[in-house]
Amino acid sequence: MDGFVKNVEAFSDWLWGVPLISLLLISGLYLTVLLKFFQFRYPIYILKQTMGSVFKEPKGKGTLTPFQSLTSELSCTIGAANIVGVPAAIMFGGPGAVFWMWVIAFIGMSLKFAESVLAIRYREKNEKGEYVGGPMYYMTKGLKMKWLGVWFSVALMIELIPSMMVQGNSVASTVFETVKVPPIYTGIAAAVIISLVVFGGIKRIGRVTEIVVPFMAIFYVGAALVILFMNIGHLPGVLKLIFTSAFQPLSAVGGFTGAAIAQTIRWGFARGLYSNEAGLGTTPIAHAPATTDHPVRQGFWSVIGIVVDTLIVCTATAFVVLSSGVWLEKGAVSNPSGLTTVAFTKFFGAAGSYIVTLALIFFVLSTMVVLVFYGAKQAEFLFGLRAARVMEVVYVAAIILGAVGAAQVIWSFLDIALAAILIPNVIAVLLLSKEVKQLKEEFFTSEKYYLKDVKEENTKTG
Repeated sequence: MDGFVKNVEAFSDWLWGVPLISLLLISGLYLTVLLKFFQFRYPIYILKQTMGSVFKEPKGKGTLTPFQSLTSELSCTIGAANIVGVPAAIMFGGPGAVFWMWVIAFIGMSLKFAESVLAIRYREKNEKGEYVGGPMYYMTKGLKMKWLGVWFSVALMIELIPSMMVQGNSVASTVFETVKVPPIYTGIAAAVIISLVVFGGIKRIGRVTEIVVPFMAIFYVGAALVILFMNIGHLPGVLKLIFTSAFQPLSAVGGFTGAAIAQTIRWGFARGLYSNEAGLGTTPIAHAPATTDHPVRQGFWSVIGIVVDTLIVCTATAFVVLSSGVWLEKGAVSNPSGLTTVAFTKFFGAAGSYIVTLALIFFVLSTMVVLVFYGAKQAEFLFGLRAARVMEVVYVAAIILGAVGAAQVIWSFLDIALAAILIPNVIAVLLLSKEVKQLKEEFFTSEKYYLKDVKEENTKTG
């Protein structure tokens, strides 16, 4: 059995290396060109239409506000990987991996934008009158390939069971390491908290995430900024290190074992893509219920999701690890996932450990809430609302089982299951890319949308 698991892990490592990174990179570049580099041409407009309109009444129809859809997405994408995955990328790819993480973030924006545009374009109302959508709907209605939509739904619904177990184990082991609470109690507590949120329906999920996500992001990034200001003299050196080592091999130094340029690019791309979930097909499920007057307007919110997740939260972790120098300490390479905690402890003492632990708990709990929502929507698509309720109970039970380490052997299959979701979704987005282009052109040339917004802005400033 051990040999089989090792073979599965080796295949998974290969698959999530060059093959899938290349697929996502090429798809992102193709869509960036097709959509005429919109993310580089309209950054100020996109910011004004998203974060600049948070307190305005949203235009159009929907179940959630656009901001609630964004925070629901971020609940899932901002997770433990933002804290423990970034230092691993630095230790195995060098500081230059941070630069390539930024590059893939900008390229991935077009892919994530396209997914969300299609989610709004092909969404529909369920029996409760709520808007639902995502890859399973645009595969079925847009491509007329219901079998592909069913494939996506079944694969995601099943994949989320071990995924919930891993999340449950993550929060239970984090709490045990810090305050020695037995994992079973943490698992039960987490299951109760998640139940109170998800059984209240989509609107309660939206209300909870719009409060929790800004708080947890500000709490963690704020603490990271304090460390950055304490180390402000190191900032120019850190930036220089990131940019220079992105293009030239970095030799072994201190706790770092050295990295070739290929490794640096791979780790940077991998961290950026895994963190913001561009192309995975999960984000459009969160954006489908949003209140909007045009698919493209909601697509802008998914671009902001990458800004917050990768360009802000992941970068905050990277700067803490690099400016504190913990990545150079002896033995750092043997425990890269713990480097963020080491860095925070270095500056805040014992409180630093609690800050990271608290951030991890918040990140993981909010991730679990939205994972249950994603899984329930697959069951609803396949079998109806009653099946969605059954799956919610299954996912909550999986938290407790995962907390005590049940079925760890199936966790090895997680990445392969994710590939079974990602590949059909990316193919569907590429096949429907001409529609995305048409919708984007319609939005930017219509007197009802972009041109009207620009006129209103000019009237205010004039």
